[in-house]
Amino acid sequence: MKAVIPVAGIGSRLRPHTHTQPKSLVPVAGNTILGHIIDRLVSAGVEEFVFIIGYLGEKIESYVRRQYPQLRSSFVVQEPREGIAHALWLARDQFRHEQDGILILLGDTIVDVDLPAVMRTPGNVLAVKEVKTPSMFGLVETASNGRVTKVVEKPRIPKSNFALVGLYKIDKPDWLASALERIIDQNQRTHGEFQLTDALMLMIQDGADMSTVSVDNWFDCGRKESLLEANARLLNVPEFLGQVPQFPDTIIIPPVSIGKDCQISNSIIGPNVAIGDRTIVKNTILSDSIIGSYSELRSAVMHDCIVGSDALFKGTRHSLNIGDNTEIDYS
Repeated sequence: MKAVIPVAGIGSRLRPHTHTQPKSLVPVAGNTILGHIIDRLVSAGVEEFVFIIGYLGEKIESYVRRQYPQLRSSFVVQEPREGIAHALWLARDQFRHEQDGILILLGDTIVDVDLPAVMRTPGNVLAVKEVKTPSMFGLVETASNGRVTKVVEKPRIPKSNFALVGLYKIDKPDWLASALERIIDQNQRTHGEFQLTDALMLMIQDGADMSTVSVDNWFDCGRKESLLEANARLLNVPEFLGQVPQFPDTIIIPPVSIGKDCQISNSIIGPNVAIGDRTIVKNTILSDSIIGSYSELRSAVMHDCIVGSDALFKGTRHSLNIGDNTEIDYS
């Protein structure tokens, strides 16, 4: 089964990191967002990929060809960027004749789900998760037999709280390609863009069967808060929980991921910390954070931070002689 991954977005909610790096290549838990996605798909047996690239797309193509040379990869450029349906419409000739169906997985979304089971499920499958603020998401409505009756993008008055999480198994890709062509030809936009939900709704109206599968975890990595949450969850596995590297005069509190050739001393690192390669950390307390490669932290107390690559942060150190009845507040 072929995987189609739209990764053309600009990632405005992750600025300043996405000024120089595409969103899908932002680091998380010892890998990139895109790396986690590809690894999951490869583990499920997927070997052929279509990447729809745009903003800083040459970096994504270089990354994929360098890190995953064994994959059969093709790249489609989306310019201008007018929504997910527009991206898939541009790539339709790459997947419309796939007899075994396709998987679509958005390039800023990491999901925990049994992918082989999804791939074996007959018909079209939409991955969903129950949410507290449904008006912020594309939603699925189902009948009593579980069949999908409606998909709608960010409705003002939600009639469901099951959100689409960005994973779709399409049984007949040509049917999807035709629906995409219809909404593009008719200039059918929702919230100013061509939406995949509108194409799926056309398929439903034409008689396509769609079911849902609930995911265990869903990380929309397009925001700082969700990226740090994803980092913590993805580190919480035996590989990182049992990893306690040794550094001079330093306490490591698992789970952590520390890259190659890092210089760390006189510090407390963890929990839930991912550090890239060749980074220097000295006299620092660091928790719940992502630190890029070739960066340097000195004399800092940091938590819930994202620091890019080749960055420098030096905190303040004090030599104090404090007498009785003294109060000092640096807050």
